[in-house]
Amino acid sequence: MLTNKKIEELSLREGVKKIAVENFLYSINSNLNADNAYSNLDYDAFLYNWNIATVNAISEGIIEYFDLEIQ
Repeated sequence: MLTNKKIEELSLREGVKKIAVENFLYSINSNLNADNAYSNLDYDAFLYNWNIATVNAISEGIIEYFDLEIQ
């Protein structure tokens, strides 16, 4: 489960764009499923030129939100 505390922790990681992580993860419930969330992440990362630290933090948030297992 993705909590507000976890979003805050992810947004405070070294090298991440704090506002990007917070905005994306706080609005994730508007996505229908994990595939949509990852599609939006790919698009936004390209559009806004997010660095890998930001993308990784958001990706971890998606994993927690949808309770996915890393394979």
